[in-house]
Amino acid sequence: MQLAQKIIIADDHPLFRAALKQAVTQAVPDVVVIEADSLTALQETVEAHSDADLVLLDLHMPGTNGFTGLVFLRGQNPSMPVVVVSGSEEPRVMRRAIEYGASGFIPKSAPLETISAAILDVLEGEVWLPEEVADGAEGVSEDDAEFAAKLASLTPQQFRVLMMLTEGLLNKQIAYELNVSEATIKAHVTAILRKLGVHSRTQAVIEASRLGVEAPKTELG
Repeated sequence: MQLAQKIIIADDHPLFRAALKQAVTQAVPDVVVIEADSLTALQETVEAHSDADLVLLDLHMPGTNGFTGLVFLRGQNPSMPVVVVSGSEEPRVMRRAIEYGASGFIPKSAPLETISAAILDVLEGEVWLPEEVADGAEGVSEDDAEFAAKLASLTPQQFRVLMMLTEGLLNKQIAYELNVSEATIKAHVTAILRKLGVHSRTQAVIEASRLGVEAPKTELG
């Protein structure tokens, strides 16, 4: 007996998660859908459902910054396909997502039928982009690719700390948010700097900004 396919929807907007769930169930009628509304929730979900067939990932969820979530997720779970579903619809952003390991990029403005068809294509092993974008090519710079590989080496907790650093939080504030000691955060920061090959938290934040994507003005997605 074949097990039902399992798809994770990661988006912080409940209405859009509902729309995506509708598109998913149209594409795969007996699918099991698991939802996450932040990167932390997504990490926990992926850990609990390591057999998931696909992740549908928003670029602008709490706890992530542009491509950082995609890069980290692919680094931690290289066998789990990820499709970016975002309101950031510039062709350059779409192509960079593929370069960073996404199996597709679906604009949030796409009709449900298009989203369903794209999901089916990816589940069958294809890489999906809108037709008008698929023919072009724009590679990621060597420096950005090197940084992405370093970012993927962080542990989940180190990644959370780095994202909080990019938000301007102090060590004591991060310690409070994560319910650990300030000394633990200092140790994480030291490890982050070493893994990223930088010498200060300011440099780490600047490096992380390489993978940023400006949020669309009309929709935070």
